[in-house]
Amino acid sequence: MNLVTQTAENRIMKILVIRFRQMGDAILATALLNTLRHNFPEAEIHFVLNEKIAPLFEGHPSIDRIVTFTDAERHSTFTYMKKVWRIVHETHYDVIIDMRSTTNTMLFALFSPNTKYRIGVKKGYTRLAFNKFIDKCGTKRSMVEYDVSYTNPLNELKKIIPVNEFTLNITDKEKTDFGEYLKTQGIDLEKPVMLANVTAKLANKVWDEERMVWVLDQFMKQYPEYQIIFNYAPGQEEANARRIYEKLGNPKQVFIDVQARSSRQLVAMGHYMTFFFGNEGGARHIMHAAGCPSLVVCAPGNSKKVWIPQTSVPALGISPADFATEQQLAEMTREQQYALITKESVWNKLNEFTNSL
Repeated sequence: MNLVTQTAENRIMKILVIRFRQMGDAILATALLNTLRHNFPEAEIHFVLNEKIAPLFEGHPSIDRIVTFTDAERHSTFTYMKKVWRIVHETHYDVIIDMRSTTNTMLFALFSPNTKYRIGVKKGYTRLAFNKFIDKCGTKRSMVEYDVSYTNPLNELKKIIPVNEFTLNITDKEKTDFGEYLKTQGIDLEKPVMLANVTAKLANKVWDEERMVWVLDQFMKQYPEYQIIFNYAPGQEEANARRIYEKLGNPKQVFIDVQARSSRQLVAMGHYMTFFFGNEGGARHIMHAAGCPSLVVCAPGNSKKVWIPQTSVPALGISPADFATEQQLAEMTREQQYALITKESVWNKLNEFTNSL
């Protein structure tokens, strides 16, 4: 008797997916959750996340329960082990998928030896906890394709049909409310709107500011009908964004004070944006998941193949790897690699992308 038949006769199949780390990683992981939901529609799917990013995933149709850990819980060995033990003993999981497969996260599988499918990454030490393995990601496939590959061992149960789409869900009210907010800020929803990620959380993932200013200036001259909203977080990002706004001459075309106050509001904003442009990062993942096309500048070392998955939503990137070989890049500093991305190359790509929408 296989697992599908057994659980169908006795109880609902239960699946635990562990995905600690940052928001962008968790968003991409929804492709795995969507694949599980599509292939096992009656299963109960639980998703383990850092508490800070959990609200973004509330109401997701491929998640039945969100299991959260605070920073304090994760950094207290005894508290963490006790909570992991409780989670896997309160619910008998038929499948545990550990997307991190670290010495900490593998405790979920280690504490649940009766779980038939304990899936993790093939590493020297992970054989202690897992009985089904996948290889490390590498750079030859997208992170979405890789995330979905965690279901490969489940082909023993049935032929798995992959769903290579990562998604986020908000309520109709959340979407409507944000649309009304945009109107109060002077945004005309009948005209095109660009969301510009002119800065980033990490300074080493920000393209040259002067080049960004030049490209945006060109864009405003070429497309005066476009409204532009700057995306930034409070603190240094906001300071950077306002400095760029001033360098552009405080144009009326740019709405510097329009803000999404939460990650869910950013999803809502994505539904009203014509496209997203700027530095690659977590915000792009949110826009993509909301169905918003994107064109981004990728930092050195960030593979377009891996981090800009190709789905039904148009998504393009410009990278130092577009202008030099791997060997040439290996001999350059990070600054030299970034310098390969000229303002003209970005403008040409942006102009072409805008016209394709």
